[in-house]
Amino acid sequence: MCLDPARVRAGVVALLSDAAKGRYFVAEVDGAVAGQVMVTYEWSDWRDGNIWWLQSVYVKRECRGQGVFRTLFRHVRNLAEADGDVCGLRLYVHAENSTARLTYERAGMKLTPYQVYEIPIGDTAGRQSALPGRSRSALRVGEFQARKEAR
Repeated sequence: MCLDPARVRAGVVALLSDAAKGRYFVAEVDGAVAGQVMVTYEWSDWRDGNIWWLQSVYVKRECRGQGVFRTLFRHVRNLAEADGDVCGLRLYVHAENSTARLTYERAGMKLTPYQVYEIPIGDTAGRQSALPGRSRSALRVGEFQARKEAR
């Protein structure tokens, strides 16, 4: 995977400028950053709670195997348990990253039966103009939002 540094920088600034997007936690060893984790939020209607997604997990190579991730994970888990609105912690990991998978399992995380599907927005390849067997005019989408209280 090749990341675009300018895009990553813009993404970090966007998150740091908007707490609703998530937050970062860093671990330090002797005053130097040793690792980080970002937490983002997903509302689950069928679990009536927030799922905290651990993303951008990184531990410096020279700090691996020293409990940096375990310390970050314990901190985030304690915050989630104290929050009262969190129903789970999740993360995704590349299927071939056996070292990371073992680290997460040692932290108590379990592999779920879910798989991740994604379509890049802006990529028009493979888009269909309408659902098979239906005309465009027969299909409509509406949005439901919470009502604002009258004052």
